[in-house]
Amino acid sequence: MTELIVEDRGQGIMLASLNRPDRMNAIDRGLILAFEALLDRLEGDLEARVLVLTGVGRAFCAGADLKSDFVESGGPESTLMSQLSLAKLMQRLCKLRQPVIAAVNGAAAGGGFAFTLAADIRIAAKSAHFGIANARLGLSAGECGISWLLPRAIGLSRAFELMLTGRRFDAVEAERIGYVVETVDDDALIDRAMETARLIAANAPFGVWMTKDIVRANLEVGSMDAAIALEARTQLLCGQSGDFREAVNAFLEKRPADFSRND
Repeated sequence: MTELIVEDRGQGIMLASLNRPDRMNAIDRGLILAFEALLDRLEGDLEARVLVLTGVGRAFCAGADLKSDFVESGGPESTLMSQLSLAKLMQRLCKLRQPVIAAVNGAAAGGGFAFTLAADIRIAAKSAHFGIANARLGLSAGECGISWLLPRAIGLSRAFELMLTGRRFDAVEAERIGYVVETVDDDALIDRAMETARLIAANAPFGVWMTKDIVRANLEVGSMDAAIALEARTQLLCGQSGDFREAVNAFLEKRPADFSRND
Protein backbone atom coordinates (compact mmCIF):
# COMPACT_ATOMS: atom_id res chain seq x y z
CA MET A 1 0.00 0.00 0.00
CA THR A 2 1.22 3.49 -0.86
CA GLU A 3 1.59 5.31 2.45
CA LEU A 4 1.46 8.77 0.86
CA ILE A 5 -0.84 9.35 -2.10
CA VAL A 6 0.32 12.29 -4.23
CA GLU A 7 -2.03 13.84 -6.80
CA ASP A 8 -1.45 16.66 -9.25
CA ARG A 9 -4.60 18.80 -9.05
CA GLY A 10 -3.56 21.18 -11.81
CA GLN A 11 -2.33 24.79 -11.67
CA GLY A 12 0.76 23.53 -9.89
CA ILE A 13 -1.23 22.30 -6.88
CA MET A 14 -0.15 19.01 -5.32
CA LEU A 15 -2.37 17.09 -2.89
CA ALA A 16 -0.55 14.65 -0.59
CA SER A 17 -2.75 12.34 1.50
CA LEU A 18 -1.38 10.29 4.37
CA ASN A 19 -2.66 6.81 3.60
CA ARG A 20 -2.58 4.49 6.60
CA PRO A 21 -6.27 4.77 7.52
CA ASP A 22 -6.32 1.49 9.44
CA ARG A 23 -3.69 3.04 11.79
CA MET A 24 -5.25 6.55 11.75
CA ASN A 25 -2.34 7.56 9.47
CA ALA A 26 0.14 7.08 12.30
CA ILE A 27 3.80 7.62 11.47
CA ASP A 28 6.11 4.72 10.71
CA ARG A 29 9.41 4.54 8.83
CA GLY A 30 7.64 3.93 5.53
CA LEU A 31 5.64 7.14 5.84
CA ILE A 32 8.78 9.12 6.68
CA LEU A 33 10.54 7.71 3.62
CA ALA A 34 7.54 8.58 1.44
CA PHE A 35 7.57 12.15 2.75
CA GLU A 36 11.29 12.45 2.15
CA ALA A 37 10.79 11.32 -1.46
CA LEU A 38 7.98 13.84 -1.95
CA LEU A 39 10.06 16.71 -0.57
CA ASP A 40 13.02 15.69 -2.75
CA ARG A 41 10.70 15.89 -5.74
CA LEU A 42 9.14 19.24 -4.80
CA GLU A 43 12.44 20.94 -4.06
CA GLY A 44 13.45 20.52 -7.70
CA ASP A 45 10.03 21.06 -9.29
CA LEU A 46 9.55 24.60 -10.63
CA GLU A 47 6.05 23.75 -11.85
CA ALA A 48 4.74 22.87 -8.37
CA ARG A 49 3.28 25.96 -6.68
CA VAL A 50 1.40 24.75 -3.57
CA LEU A 51 1.32 21.59 -1.43
CA VAL A 52 -1.88 20.55 0.36
CA LEU A 53 -1.62 17.90 3.11
CA THR A 54 -4.50 15.83 4.40
CA GLY A 55 -5.28 12.36 5.73
CA VAL A 56 -7.24 9.45 4.29
CA GLY A 57 -10.10 8.22 6.47
CA ARG A 58 -11.11 9.54 9.87
CA ALA A 59 -7.80 11.06 10.96
CA PHE A 60 -5.17 13.47 9.72
CA CYS A 61 -2.36 11.78 11.65
CA ALA A 62 -2.53 10.26 15.13
CA GLY A 63 1.20 10.61 15.80
CA ALA A 64 3.84 7.90 15.96
CA ASP A 65 2.66 4.34 15.37
CA LEU A 66 3.35 2.64 18.69
CA LYS A 67 3.25 -0.76 16.99
CA SER A 68 5.82 0.09 14.33
CA ASP A 69 9.60 -0.19 14.23
CA PHE A 70 9.73 3.62 14.33
CA VAL A 71 9.20 3.64 18.11
CA GLU A 72 10.63 0.27 19.09
CA SER A 73 13.33 0.67 21.69
CA GLY A 74 16.81 0.17 20.32
CA GLY A 75 18.67 2.20 22.88
CA PRO A 76 19.21 5.96 23.17
CA GLU A 77 21.10 6.29 19.89
CA SER A 78 18.36 4.59 17.86
CA THR A 79 15.65 6.62 19.59
CA LEU A 80 17.51 9.86 18.96
CA MET A 81 17.96 9.04 15.28
CA SER A 82 14.22 8.33 14.92
CA GLN A 83 13.38 11.63 16.59
CA LEU A 84 15.75 13.57 14.38
CA SER A 85 14.52 11.92 11.18
CA LEU A 86 10.95 13.03 11.95
CA ALA A 87 12.02 16.49 13.09
CA LYS A 88 13.97 16.92 9.85
CA LEU A 89 10.74 16.47 7.89
CA MET A 90 9.19 19.37 9.82
CA GLN A 91 12.21 21.55 9.07
CA ARG A 92 12.02 20.71 5.40
CA LEU A 93 8.29 21.51 5.26
CA CYS A 94 8.95 24.89 6.86
CA LYS A 95 11.74 25.62 4.38
CA LEU A 96 9.97 24.23 1.32
CA ARG A 97 9.74 26.77 -1.49
CA GLN A 98 6.06 25.97 -2.03
CA PRO A 99 3.51 27.14 0.57
CA VAL A 100 2.03 24.23 2.53
CA ILE A 101 -1.65 24.05 3.47
CA ALA A 102 -2.73 21.52 6.11
CA ALA A 103 -6.33 20.39 5.53
CA VAL A 104 -6.91 18.78 8.91
CA ASN A 105 -9.53 16.04 9.25
CA GLY A 106 -9.99 14.21 12.54
CA ALA A 107 -7.10 13.65 14.94
CA ALA A 108 -3.82 15.53 14.63
CA ALA A 109 -1.76 14.43 17.62
CA GLY A 110 1.92 14.29 18.53
CA GLY A 111 3.91 14.05 15.33
CA GLY A 112 0.67 14.60 13.40
CA PHE A 113 0.19 17.87 15.25
CA ALA A 114 3.76 18.77 14.30
CA PHE A 115 2.88 18.24 10.63
CA THR A 116 0.06 20.78 10.93
CA LEU A 117 2.33 23.18 12.80
CA ALA A 118 5.00 23.02 10.11
CA ALA A 119 2.40 24.00 7.49
CA ASP A 120 2.04 27.65 6.52
CA ILE A 121 -1.78 27.68 6.52
CA ARG A 122 -4.13 25.43 8.48
CA ILE A 123 -7.79 24.77 7.63
CA ALA A 124 -9.77 22.41 9.86
CA ALA A 125 -12.76 20.19 9.33
CA LYS A 126 -15.32 20.28 12.13
CA SER A 127 -14.16 16.77 13.05
CA ALA A 128 -10.58 17.96 13.60
CA HIS A 129 -9.03 17.84 17.03
CA PHE A 130 -5.49 18.44 18.19
CA GLY A 131 -3.28 17.35 21.05
CA ILE A 132 0.28 17.15 22.37
CA ALA A 133 -0.05 14.49 25.05
CA ASN A 134 3.64 13.74 25.64
CA ALA A 135 3.75 15.22 29.15
CA ARG A 136 1.05 12.73 30.15
CA LEU A 137 3.24 9.90 28.83
CA GLY A 138 6.39 10.81 30.72
CA LEU A 139 7.89 12.51 27.68
CA SER A 140 8.65 16.10 26.75
CA ALA A 141 5.97 17.90 24.74
CA GLY A 142 8.79 19.67 22.95
CA GLU A 143 9.61 17.60 19.88
CA CYS A 144 9.73 18.07 16.11
CA GLY A 145 10.13 21.81 16.54
CA ILE A 146 6.88 22.20 18.51
CA SER A 147 8.54 24.11 21.37
CA TRP A 148 9.90 26.65 18.87
CA LEU A 149 6.99 26.94 16.44
CA LEU A 150 3.92 26.79 18.69
CA PRO A 151 4.65 29.85 20.90
CA ARG A 152 5.22 31.84 17.71
CA ALA A 153 1.90 30.65 16.32
CA ILE A 154 -0.39 31.21 19.32
CA GLY A 155 1.68 32.94 22.00
CA LEU A 156 3.75 31.66 24.91
CA SER A 157 1.02 31.30 27.56
CA ARG A 158 -1.38 29.37 25.32
CA ALA A 159 1.46 27.16 24.08
CA PHE A 160 2.52 26.37 27.65
CA GLU A 161 -1.05 25.54 28.67
CA LEU A 162 -1.57 23.11 25.81
CA MET A 163 1.85 21.48 26.13
CA LEU A 164 1.84 21.16 29.93
CA THR A 165 -1.72 19.84 30.27
CA GLY A 166 -1.60 17.62 27.20
CA ARG A 167 -5.32 18.20 26.77
CA ARG A 168 -7.13 17.79 23.48
CA PHE A 169 -8.62 20.85 21.79
CA ASP A 170 -11.15 20.88 18.98
CA ALA A 171 -11.47 22.80 15.72
CA VAL A 172 -13.66 25.52 17.24
CA GLU A 173 -11.04 26.33 19.87
CA ALA A 174 -8.25 26.04 17.31
CA GLU A 175 -9.92 28.73 15.21
CA ARG A 176 -10.64 30.91 18.25
CA ILE A 177 -7.00 30.97 19.34
CA GLY A 178 -5.77 31.54 15.79
CA TYR A 179 -4.22 28.13 15.26
CA VAL A 180 -6.36 27.45 12.19
CA VAL A 181 -7.63 30.12 9.83
CA GLU A 182 -11.02 28.52 9.24
CA THR A 183 -13.27 25.63 10.24
CA VAL A 184 -15.52 24.03 7.61
CA ASP A 185 -17.79 21.04 7.22
CA ASP A 186 -15.87 17.81 6.69
CA ASP A 187 -17.19 17.31 3.17
CA ALA A 188 -16.08 20.84 2.20
CA LEU A 189 -12.54 20.58 3.59
CA ILE A 190 -10.58 19.66 0.47
CA ASP A 191 -12.57 22.03 -1.72
CA ARG A 192 -11.86 24.89 0.67
CA ALA A 193 -8.16 24.05 0.84
CA MET A 194 -8.07 23.93 -2.96
CA GLU A 195 -9.72 27.35 -3.20
CA THR A 196 -6.95 28.81 -1.06
CA ALA A 197 -4.31 26.89 -3.02
CA ARG A 198 -5.65 28.24 -6.32
CA LEU A 199 -5.52 31.83 -5.03
CA ILE A 200 -1.87 31.30 -4.12
CA ALA A 201 -1.02 29.49 -7.35
CA ALA A 202 -2.48 32.36 -9.40
CA ASN A 203 0.10 34.77 -7.97
CA ALA A 204 3.63 35.37 -9.19
CA PRO A 205 5.55 32.21 -8.20
CA PHE A 206 8.79 33.99 -7.35
CA GLY A 207 6.95 36.55 -5.21
CA VAL A 208 5.13 33.77 -3.37
CA TRP A 209 8.40 31.94 -2.79
CA MET A 210 10.13 35.06 -1.48
CA THR A 211 7.15 35.95 0.72
CA LYS A 212 7.31 32.58 2.46
CA ASP A 213 11.08 32.80 2.66
CA ILE A 214 11.15 36.27 4.25
CA VAL A 215 8.44 35.51 6.81
CA ARG A 216 10.19 32.33 7.91
CA ALA A 217 13.59 34.07 7.98
CA ASN A 218 12.32 37.01 10.00
CA LEU A 219 10.95 34.70 12.70
CA GLU A 220 14.59 34.20 13.64
CA VAL A 221 15.99 37.74 13.55
CA GLY A 222 16.40 39.80 16.71
CA SER A 223 15.20 43.26 15.69
CA MET A 224 12.93 45.16 13.33
CA ASP A 225 16.02 46.79 11.81
CA ALA A 226 17.36 43.37 10.82
CA ALA A 227 13.96 42.33 9.46
CA ILE A 228 13.66 45.46 7.31
CA ALA A 229 17.18 44.97 5.94
CA LEU A 230 16.26 41.43 4.85
CA GLU A 231 12.99 42.67 3.37
CA ALA A 232 14.75 45.36 1.34
CA ARG A 233 17.25 42.92 -0.14
CA THR A 234 14.49 40.45 -0.94
CA GLN A 235 12.40 43.14 -2.62
CA LEU A 236 15.36 44.20 -4.74
CA LEU A 237 15.78 40.59 -5.88
CA CYS A 238 12.05 40.28 -6.68
CA GLY A 239 12.15 43.50 -8.66
CA GLN A 240 14.66 41.98 -11.04
CA SER A 241 12.52 38.92 -11.73
CA GLY A 242 10.57 38.07 -14.85
CA ASP A 243 7.44 37.83 -12.70
CA PHE A 244 7.63 41.52 -11.79
CA ARG A 245 8.23 42.55 -15.38
CA GLU A 246 5.27 40.45 -16.52
CA ALA A 247 3.01 41.96 -13.83
CA VAL A 248 3.96 45.50 -14.88
CA ASN A 249 3.47 44.73 -18.57
CA ALA A 250 0.10 43.10 -17.90
CA PHE A 251 -1.04 46.15 -15.93
CA LEU A 252 0.02 48.54 -18.69
CA GLU A 253 -1.56 46.37 -21.37
CA LYS A 254 -4.76 45.91 -19.32
CA ARG A 255 -4.63 42.11 -19.42
CA PRO A 256 -4.25 39.30 -16.88
CA ALA A 257 -0.66 38.48 -16.01
CA ASP A 258 0.68 35.20 -17.38
CA PHE A 259 3.35 34.11 -14.93
CA SER A 260 3.82 30.72 -16.59
CA ARG A 261 6.13 32.32 -19.15
CA ASN A 262 8.55 33.22 -16.36
CA ASP A 263 9.02 29.85 -14.62
